[in-house]
Amino acid sequence: MIEPTVRIRAAREAEAAELSDLALRSKGYWGYDPAFLAACAEELRIRPGDVAARRVRVAEDGRGVLGLASLEDEPGGERGDERYEPLRGTEGLPEGTPDGPPEAPGPATTGGARDGRAVRTARLGLLFVAPEAIRRGVGRALYRDVLARARELGFGRLRIASDPHAAPFYAAMGARPAGRDGALPRFEVELRPEPAWVGAWTGGRRGAHIGNVAEYNAQFATAWPRRGGRGPDHRERAAHHYAGLAAFHSPHPAALLLPLTVPRDWLRMVSEALEWEGVELYDGLAQDGRGPSAALTGHPRLAAHLRDAGLPLLPWGRTGPGAALRYESKSAAGALFHRLAADGSHPGVRVPRQWYAPTRRAAALLLRARARSGADSVLKSEHGVGGSGTVVVPAELVRAPGGVRRAVGVLPRGPLLVEEFVPGWGEGADLTWDGFVAEDGRVHAVGTAVMDVAGTAYRGATVGPGAVPRAQSEAAAGFGTAVGRELAADGYRGWFDVDFVAGSDGLLAPTETNLRLTGPSVAFMVKARLDALRGGDHLVRIMDQVPLGARLPEADLMAHLGALARGCEGLGVVAVPAIATAAFEPSPFLGMLLAARTWRDLEAADDLVRAESAALRGMFGEPELR
Repeated sequence: MIEPTVRIRAAREAEAAELSDLALRSKGYWGYDPAFLAACAEELRIRPGDVAARRVRVAEDGRGVLGLASLEDEPGGERGDERYEPLRGTEGLPEGTPDGPPEAPGPATTGGARDGRAVRTARLGLLFVAPEAIRRGVGRALYRDVLARARELGFGRLRIASDPHAAPFYAAMGARPAGRDGALPRFEVELRPEPAWVGAWTGGRRGAHIGNVAEYNAQFATAWPRRGGRGPDHRERAAHHYAGLAAFHSPHPAALLLPLTVPRDWLRMVSEALEWEGVELYDGLAQDGRGPSAALTGHPRLAAHLRDAGLPLLPWGRTGPGAALRYESKSAAGALFHRLAADGSHPGVRVPRQWYAPTRRAAALLLRARARSGADSVLKSEHGVGGSGTVVVPAELVRAPGGVRRAVGVLPRGPLLVEEFVPGWGEGADLTWDGFVAEDGRVHAVGTAVMDVAGTAYRGATVGPGAVPRAQSEAAAGFGTAVGRELAADGYRGWFDVDFVAGSDGLLAPTETNLRLTGPSVAFMVKARLDALRGGDHLVRIMDQVPLGARLPEADLMAHLGALARGCEGLGVVAVPAIATAAFEPSPFLGMLLAARTWRDLEAADDLVRAESAALRGMFGEPELR
């Protein structure tokens, strides 16, 4: 990480000679002989007139200049005369996707224009760090500054001709190898503008993230019955573990308020992966049974500190009565879906029929009536998260002795819903569309993710180029935006999503709304962060539950996470530990975020994380029989 005392500013003409000397000394750090350095001197010379023309910037601390970088016009790049084929919607689709060829290249590897327009190209002309400042984060800070300025100036690509010794640095920064220029390795970085929704969501400020998952879920008593007087049950414990995802509720937080105590080095590891700086951590806020929101009210000095710092609060979800409570109801959501689809303005969407059952007996009668005609059904409680409160009930199960009793017996008491089964449910094609309603009532689209679903249980999601075929993504966005307008009119403000089943008939079937940040929203946040830091168009996967083969002491857990990060880095993938506290449960698991350039690399990293985590079961050996 860069030292806090280092700052970056525009170079001055009067510093030209000093900067030329620094560049030559930096080149000599790699052990080149004097004759070679003498031959490089003219090429590395910076004249006073070059400072502005080559957009030279310097990094300095209180003792002097530590490094320099230049952002220069690529010949022909300013005129915008490089023309490429427009990006196609099928590029980057995963292997086996019907709408695209297997392993089609993603946009980050095509070198193509956006929407048929030319891409303005710049080059990194110079990047040198004084030998005494190497490995202090100065080069990283200068490189990130170059990317940010190039993006601000409207460049769509940055080209780099690297010294061979510096090539590992650029690869680690996320630049894509692009052949050689004689003896010099070449790299390219695709620069995409920050998505408009990021600024609208954050207001251009860093915030305090509150992991109030259990508090939010407690609104829905029928789905989350309390164990009277006995403290948090296993569902609340699970919610507190998932509260670790609140760390990622914006691309760069200022403070985290988490219910459980996280491993000591967890925040350091996350901050290094995402280049966070100055993040304050307040954890263990639910150890006495209260959630973070209640704990915050009990810590007036902490609340005053956050208030005085001007930090907006970004909770997992907004609690209290109103639209959030109503539209987390699956029957209310179903009624809204039918109302929106009634006028035929969403031809890519088909809303499943739904019947209300006030009692279990009424639900059983409905299931039997549908089974007699051979129809499968879905049985739902009014509320439930992550697939809880939803059961697929095949007709043959209903016809089997005791089948109906088993089906309704797994759901909590109270009103139930019987819903038309959509062929394709649980076959890995479920989608979710994310957006949010800003304080002014405007609906902002974020994107569509493909979910990893086993039966009805959510396990993770992937976002990025080709994750969802374009036609389905557009249908989900149109319908999701319409849902958002209804929520806004009802007074809701905040994040929301709409979940869909991708039916075998090609239509999307909306199944529920979630008025809170979720796992897919976290993937969108991390993608926005890494796209800005590293360039390109990342695929990001949130893996909510990676089983661990053994419970580990904290030090061994962090060593395991470090090994996973290094193994993924070898594949060109960024790995971020998202949920760490569940590693100490009797049935331990991790949550992980993976960011990759290609589907092949993403799947390889997924396999590595799962295999290495499962292999922990062998670290203690087999018990010896006596």
